[in-house]
Amino acid sequence: MRLDKFLCKSTHLTRADATAVIESGDVSVNGQVEMSVSTQVHENNIIILDGQRLVPRPSRYLMFNKPANTLCSNVDGDYPSVFNYLTLPDICDMHIAGRLDADTTGLLLITDDGRWSFNLFNPQYHCAKVYKVTLRNSIVDDASTEIKPAIKALFTQGMLLPGEKVPTKPAKLQLLSSNEVLLTITEGRYHQVKRMFAYVGNKVRKLHRQQVGEITLDIPEGQWRFLTEQEVASANIVSSN
Repeated sequence: MRLDKFLCKSTHLTRADATAVIESGDVSVNGQVEMSVSTQVHENNIIILDGQRLVPRPSRYLMFNKPANTLCSNVDGDYPSVFNYLTLPDICDMHIAGRLDADTTGLLLITDDGRWSFNLFNPQYHCAKVYKVTLRNSIVDDASTEIKPAIKALFTQGMLLPGEKVPTKPAKLQLLSSNEVLLTITEGRYHQVKRMFAYVGNKVRKLHRQQVGEITLDIPEGQWRFLTEQEVASANIVSSN
């Protein structure tokens, strides 16, 4: 991880304070003064501040049920940051794994373990993400209660979205009502869900993430909890498949 992040995880310094002590030459890595905040370090490096070797705190993993009109950012912007909801100390070293748009609700995973979040959201591991999607128009064939075959085929086979060079990977649709579906995808392209439905002539009205890999949202909106050991371990299962 970056040196400034390592300091945040092993002290009570804010990111700004960590930057200041590093650039002042007060931190050494393996016996050498290091003044670059972006230097990559590991737990087995000997990192000294004020004569004391730093040892990072155990990693933390939590789920949060994101409300609409909140930002997946560490700071406020046009909308408030989701970090305003987290009653945790030393939050400066935590990050959001798999961000959601401001108007999208549901499952967020927040951690200070970069390797763990990489395992869950690295595209090469094809981790499944499940979204509840409310659409402007019906996608049901008028002659039946099934999804229109042409739409289902595009999601199943993959579609070449505008500006892309590679088609989307196969996705799964499960009908909930005439204009509401569960969508399972294994990618995380820019605005992917909204663009996929726009491609078939529809518009997403509401988007809610319910599941990432083996981790399923089970808490009220605006609430958070720590992940169980089994949920944390599921990221390793994803990367080993």
